[in-house]
Amino acid sequence: MATFLAVPLKQTYEVDVVKPFRNFIQNTFSTANPDDYNTAISEFHKLRNLTITKSVDKHESALEVLYRYYDQLTAIENKLPVAENQIRVQFKWRDAFDKDSLFSGKNTLAIASGAYEKVCVLFNIGALMSQVAEVQNHESDEGLKTSAKYLQQAAGIFGHLKDTSLSVCSQDPTPDLAPDTLNALTSLMLAQGQEAVYRKAATSMKEASVVKIAYQCSDLYADAMKLMQLPSLKELWPREWLPTVAMKQAAFHSMAEFYQSVVAQKSKSYGEQIARLRHAKELMAAAATRGGLSFNFKNEQGKIQRELDAAQKDNDFIYHDKVPDVKTLPALGKLAVAKPLPIQEKYSTSFVDLFEKIVPIPVYDSLNMFEGRKSQITNMEIGRLREQTTLMNGVLASLNLPAALEDVGGDKVPQSLLDKGQQIKDMGGLQYLDRLTADLPELLVRNREILDECIRMLDEEEKSDSQLKEQFKERWTRTPSANLTKPMREESAKYKNILDTAIGADKIVQEKYNAHKNAMALLSKPTHEIEKALPSAGKSGSLSGNPVVQDLKKMMEEVEAIKAEREVIENELKESKFDMAGKFMAALAADGVVNEEAISGQELDAVFGPLRQQVVDSCQRQDMLLARIQNTNTQFCQSKASNQSGAQRETMLKDLAAGYDGFMELKGNLEEGTKFYNDLTPLLVRLQNKISDFCFARKTEKDELMADLQKSIARQPTGPPPTQPQYQQPQTSAPSAPPPGTSGQPDAQNYGSTGSSRTSTTTTTTSNRSGAGQAWSQPYGQQGFSMPAMPSAGYSSYNPYMGGYPQAPGYPGPGAPGQPPYPSAGGQPPYPSAGGQPPYPGQAPPPQGYPYPQQQQYPYPQQQGYPQQQWR
Repeated sequence: MATFLAVPLKQTYEVDVVKPFRNFIQNTFSTANPDDYNTAISEFHKLRNLTITKSVDKHESALEVLYRYYDQLTAIENKLPVAENQIRVQFKWRDAFDKDSLFSGKNTLAIASGAYEKVCVLFNIGALMSQVAEVQNHESDEGLKTSAKYLQQAAGIFGHLKDTSLSVCSQDPTPDLAPDTLNALTSLMLAQGQEAVYRKAATSMKEASVVKIAYQCSDLYADAMKLMQLPSLKELWPREWLPTVAMKQAAFHSMAEFYQSVVAQKSKSYGEQIARLRHAKELMAAAATRGGLSFNFKNEQGKIQRELDAAQKDNDFIYHDKVPDVKTLPALGKLAVAKPLPIQEKYSTSFVDLFEKIVPIPVYDSLNMFEGRKSQITNMEIGRLREQTTLMNGVLASLNLPAALEDVGGDKVPQSLLDKGQQIKDMGGLQYLDRLTADLPELLVRNREILDECIRMLDEEEKSDSQLKEQFKERWTRTPSANLTKPMREESAKYKNILDTAIGADKIVQEKYNAHKNAMALLSKPTHEIEKALPSAGKSGSLSGNPVVQDLKKMMEEVEAIKAEREVIENELKESKFDMAGKFMAALAADGVVNEEAISGQELDAVFGPLRQQVVDSCQRQDMLLARIQNTNTQFCQSKASNQSGAQRETMLKDLAAGYDGFMELKGNLEEGTKFYNDLTPLLVRLQNKISDFCFARKTEKDELMADLQKSIARQPTGPPPTQPQYQQPQTSAPSAPPPGTSGQPDAQNYGSTGSSRTSTTTTTTSNRSGAGQAWSQPYGQQGFSMPAMPSAGYSSYNPYMGGYPQAPGYPGPGAPGQPPYPSAGGQPPYPSAGGQPPYPGQAPPPQGYPYPQQQQYPYPQQQGYPQQQWR
């Protein structure tokens, strides 16, 4: 019966992905409502927890759960990037081959990386495939076919992980994800896949083909055994793995020789048949020795023996064919039928992307870059139009046009000027500009405070990390803050530059406001006050029918037409629509990357090209028109000079016209500035939230790492103790003879001493003998032991063969580590020698009450008839 080795699963721990995912969607996708994705995020969280509980089942339904989670991780890889500087979720996984307790934390690795999570889940898919292959019915063709499929898929998975595991681990991986380990697992799964094919082929294919399959199987097991016996891996595997692999290597070589013997028999090469069978027998015997209890080729071993006996008998009596040396026989062929299968893009047949509405980050980034390019072109072209319009208004204001055409005599205010004043009043007048101007500093301060807080949090986190790195040196293994905060610091620097530029622009706006304040204030007043403020001019009504005046009026109509055209062009530039998401998604699906610059440039040229040409034409028409206006206005001024019109009135009319233009420009600038600051605030708040989440996650990681370091430091020994001075070292040599009148026994057995009562005894339980044995092994003067435990009634304290015999210095007592236990009452082996003294000679147990023997080193005083005591 086939038996396969199954790879154990990696164990993981529950993590909370709901809050980090929701925060990322809220901070990154500004148009997305996080509440729309609450269900998807919860389903993802449940799916991960289901993989933890369901993967313990060795069934294809458990594989489907892992498939769905792995495919979901692949789907969100470009949408919700889990990384140390993006969505910071610490995925903690345990080494699959770790034999320690699940909670000891010895071989665990936690990394905030979606790619690391994918690697660990893919490892578990390969491991579970090997477990499903292990539990199949290997007596049926369908079971062997299923096993072969899953084992080849597992080989492909482990081979893929061998090439990618190191690239996703920012730290040293756990032993199961080391390239050497994964390479060994790849070879093992491939060998077992070949074995599954062999067992199916052995029942249906010709012997010549089975030979090649079996020998290739032996060769694959040899490769696996070589890789698994690397010094760095040898202690990693479960105890039965190496014997099993070594056993199968020899066993399948044996089976290859066996089937080749059948081929030789059919070709009537009886000598070769016997030589092959003998070699097969030797190999199978080696397999049995290697495998021990895991040897499962007993049926094949018996079959080889029977075939060998029959072949030898037939050859001895019938064929008399010479048996060649096995070394002279042709080498066996090989046929590799099992191959590592490549990993699939999608494993699950019922996969549904939970975050289908979220575009991938490359597409989202490309859309943002496209919007930036679009805004740049739009602002540039609108800026050109407005600049030309401002230039034209300035030229006309310097010429006092068109007001000068209406002010051809009398004290009435020109109608065009009254219309401009009414527009200013309808828009709120100077008070509206004052309110906008007062709001700008408050908005600026609010944004500046948020940005300063962002920078402060980053600085504090980096300072804390640097201090701990300086303190713990190489033991502080987490990624430096500077490597993680670079994108956030760049974003902060970008916003800081924007604010600095805005501050400069605000100063320019304030200067323009101060320059035109008086004119704008006058235009905001009623008509009669404007008439009163204007100086009176002489009568010049005769100029109203002058052809020069008519020409200038027509030119003013052309000016208004150009301004109207520019408003239309500006609206078209602002409202241009593009469907770039579909184009970027198609490019990502086709090429795996998005060439944003090329795609965006092509689309922008197609839409903005005609509008750009209209801007150029408008600017050229303006230049020609202004040249005509200036020439005609010169003639008009000459006509007015001949009529001696008031120069002071004309100057004031010019100032009022410039004041109107200044009001319109300032109103636009202040409104845009207010909108800019209000739009910038949520961006800065999102940046602040992202940095806050990052700092909190780093603090949590810091606390966990600090706890691990504290445990490591507490367990680490401080160093070996210093060498003791000679006078403090224990005396191990035999002590001198006791002074006269004392016994050589310890105090607890010094029955002849004057200060001890002969009836004083110490009773202990037999469970304390090991402790007493340790006390006996110490030299006198340091023992501090009590009386060793005594047996039950009938014991004689003078019979040394019934209990513990006090040892001379240097003799370890019975029961001490490395020494035999207390001897029984029936006799004891001789004590080992110590200090160069010969061992005690063996003696037969003397009768009860035998007098205590004299010792040469420690003579006891003669005592007469010491009575026996009943010990209780």
